[in-house]
Amino acid sequence: MVRLDFGDVLLRRMQEKDIDAVKALIKEACEGTENRLILYLLTRPLALLMLAILSSILRCVLHSFILALVVPVFIFIIYLKLTIPRSVGILGSSRPYWDYVGSSYHADTEPDLPNPHAGRAKLEKTRLRKKPKEKEKDKTNEKEQVDEDELKERAKVAGEVWVADSDGEIMGCVARDGWSRDGVCRICRLVVQSWYRREGLGRLLVQGLESKTKQSDIRRVYAHVPFPSKVGEAFFRRLGYRLQGETAGTTGEEEEEEDYEEPEKGWLGFPLTKVFVKDL
Repeated sequence: MVRLDFGDVLLRRMQEKDIDAVKALIKEACEGTENRLILYLLTRPLALLMLAILSSILRCVLHSFILALVVPVFIFIIYLKLTIPRSVGILGSSRPYWDYVGSSYHADTEPDLPNPHAGRAKLEKTRLRKKPKEKEKDKTNEKEQVDEDELKERAKVAGEVWVADSDGEIMGCVARDGWSRDGVCRICRLVVQSWYRREGLGRLLVQGLESKTKQSDIRRVYAHVPFPSKVGEAFFRRLGYRLQGETAGTTGEEEEEEDYEEPEKGWLGFPLTKVFVKDL
């Protein structure tokens, strides 16, 4: 764990040059999540019943008790590895796969997320460092203009990825889905590099995104947390989120039904995410 100076952290939109770093960051975070999901799915009563039935059938065919137990489990693990949606992408997204290129379209023109720890001088210094990079991007303008119309259409539904950048190092990211409903937005992935966890960087990313959504007349934020993730659940509860279905004290049941957010589902309809809600 590394001690972090939040004053040096820039919360900005993911650009095309950041895509590989963001993918690597998400893939690293997904490794443990994917294994926990597989273990969770395999230990559900319905899954255990199906495995028991298959084992009974295979025992008559293979005439081996050990093989009859191992083969069905092995097949199901391989099946789940191949079919868990967005296992190396962004869970909770409304689209099958996250469009990273579409998310980065014209990202350099987007204002940064507010960082209360950053002083004016540091912000100016950071923006000055960005100018040479914009010139590098101009060199590829001719190539990008070829697919300009296509990129515009993709950007409308691709969603946004915001990164925490310190001197060019991507330390974390948070994704806002391109899906939209009046007054509602969805956070579908929050990842912090292992070296910078438990320092408050995740909180800074989420609160910065919430501040931006308030300016767009967003009144409710949904957050999809991989299931099961006790750490993720505790994190969002500390930020004022509640599990969908829990009473908020000020909202009625009719509003809950109207704004119901469907959790991500996988094999046999088992949920892959828990949905947390916060009214801004």
